[in-house]
Amino acid sequence: MEPKGPARVERRLAAILAADVAGYSRLIGADEEGTLNRLRALRAEVIDPKIAEHHGRIVKTTGDGLLIEFASVVDALRCAAEIQAGVAESNAPLPADKRIDLRIGINMGDIVVEDGDIFGDGVNIAARLEALAEPGGICISARVQEDAAGKLDLVFEDIGEQQLKNIARPVRVYRVVTAVRPAMPQPGSDPPLPDKPSIAVLPFANMSGDPEQEYFADGMVEEIITALSRIRWLFVIARNSSFAYKGQAVDVKQVGRELGVRYVLEGSVRKAGGRVRITAQLIDVTNGTHLWADRFDSPLEDVFDLQDKVASSVAGVIEPALQAAEIHRSAARPTTDLSAYDLYLRALAALYPNTRERTFEALGLLEQAIAIDRHYAPALAWAAICYMGLVRDGWAEEPGVSRHKGIDLARRALEAGENDPRILANAANALAVFGEDIGAMIGLVDRALTLKPELCPRLVGERPS
Repeated sequence: MEPKGPARVERRLAAILAADVAGYSRLIGADEEGTLNRLRALRAEVIDPKIAEHHGRIVKTTGDGLLIEFASVVDALRCAAEIQAGVAESNAPLPADKRIDLRIGINMGDIVVEDGDIFGDGVNIAARLEALAEPGGICISARVQEDAAGKLDLVFEDIGEQQLKNIARPVRVYRVVTAVRPAMPQPGSDPPLPDKPSIAVLPFANMSGDPEQEYFADGMVEEIITALSRIRWLFVIARNSSFAYKGQAVDVKQVGRELGVRYVLEGSVRKAGGRVRITAQLIDVTNGTHLWADRFDSPLEDVFDLQDKVASSVAGVIEPALQAAEIHRSAARPTTDLSAYDLYLRALAALYPNTRERTFEALGLLEQAIAIDRHYAPALAWAAICYMGLVRDGWAEEPGVSRHKGIDLARRALEAGENDPRILANAANALAVFGEDIGAMIGLVDRALTLKPELCPRLVGERPS
């Protein structure tokens, strides 16, 4: 018998549509059962029928997202516009805090097909365009606009070249002007503010002049969110929701209304040479008042102290009486080694969208971080999640070995970060998939939710992308 040659890689040109639910974490946190029921109804009554009508193929779904392949740009755009119109019609009788709004991105490009899934820059760009879209809106690449121009009753607004995360070249982006936007909330219909101080930390602008440093700015914001989340009396919006505004010029009052928070923190990061500068300002969105602004400069080796200073200052402005005790409890760093931290941030940036290649890339970076600091709990937990994904999705070359490594990493993460709710939940998620005692894993998740209830239910495996 002749040995088999290398597996043939299937490539084709396709229109890729990526969609997700704007503000999913807030909706789920406010009304999990109602949100899931409304989302199922939208899928059954609007989204899935439109996809079938316009000859789309659903490649994969997540809790709040869809990836769809079309053979035609015109079909993809028409489907997107009709879905947004149908969703808006469904939302019309609902109060603002119950509405489900989609963001959609469409790209035309070469894709790699493997076991029914699709990969490549064509897919990645569609996902990044979706992140640029407003709730109820559609963003498309220049290639889509060129192919669709004059064929549909749609108007396109050129918003210029955009540097998309993990995409080497700038992409010219167009906004579909006639796409239905969600109606502005009427007075009195905004999501109610939580009964404790509430804040959203928006993505900080990368002022380094180097797109490759985007991961560092995002990672700084992630750490600030994490530090603030350890303060029990402070309600902090999850990163997935606040990063929906990345790359957009936003009205902080509108952000406050949409996310249901009283305070918004925004700022910028500049990393140059061996130093980093953070500028930040805290705004009370109920009246637009700037409560606090400051600039922090530090050598890179003191970056962890810098993050604590920002978190401490914000918490101190919001609730001075509780600052000292709560910030003291949140001051412990998950690692003290800057190189391990940098590798961890690069891994988080590599994790989305979820593909076999990206999972291996992230895992390699995390294992380097763990080799530097073997007690680095967040890196241990995410490495366990990577092994879980490889086994679960059939990507592991040796599933038994990957399972063993994943279990070991998850247990080490629990030892190193026993009081961190995200580490508890990620480790429990991995161990449950690997077949460990499900009752014990549910107990770990319950403990995580006791520590930080508002993280439910996006806590487990929440990916900062």
